[in-house]
Amino acid sequence: MFSRVTAGRVSSLIVDQIRLLIRDGQLTAGDRLPSERELGERFGVSRVTVREALRGLEANGLVTIRVGARGGAFVTAPTSAQVEEGISDLLTFSVIEPGDVTEARQVFELGIVPLVCQRATETDIADLLEICDRADALLESENTYPVSLSAEFHVRVARATHNPAIEMLAQSFRGPMLMSLLRAQEEDPKVGIVGTAEHRQFVLAVQRKDVSAAIAVMTEHLARTAQRLRSNPDQLA
Repeated sequence: MFSRVTAGRVSSLIVDQIRLLIRDGQLTAGDRLPSERELGERFGVSRVTVREALRGLEANGLVTIRVGARGGAFVTAPTSAQVEEGISDLLTFSVIEPGDVTEARQVFELGIVPLVCQRATETDIADLLEICDRADALLESENTYPVSLSAEFHVRVARATHNPAIEMLAQSFRGPMLMSLLRAQEEDPKVGIVGTAEHRQFVLAVQRKDVSAAIAVMTEHLARTAQRLRSNPDQLA
């Protein structure tokens, strides 16, 4: 199952080989990997190198390392949080412009509106309105709008689909979304004044299960951010 490694950064090659075995189904969640000594013999490397590779696999959520008589390295499935962080890091550190992020949001967020209208519960509506209330309170008391509230709102909208895959994608987009919103706020410090009102209009449309109205509000909402990021600061957000 395991092949000797002889080139490059050896521990990385071990990680890649074990990852492929997991993807191919030759190793499944719960399987115990051979001991460090045995893995070292099979890969033709030292136990120190094997230990470094196992730590890398653990950091990626692919193995869990247990200590004790029944310990060892066990194959495991990454948690949704680890997957979200990985995708978010990929998006954040790739060469992606804020305008690209907003364009992707337009495709993604408009596409989920029908599901949100169909599946949103009373709890979903209450949570979304509570975010709107916090935003209104900050605008009234401090005349400021933290864009983190906008990101929180849009991620919470995705959760209202009650589809774990959609929520995971939305969570992974939080970092890049904040990046684009901060850029938009640099272009127009008044960002949030109209946006907060649109958030509430969207929630009320969802509450009525009015798909057309919800899509119309979200379309205008996201288009305004996209326009601002095309270097047109005269648009009010």
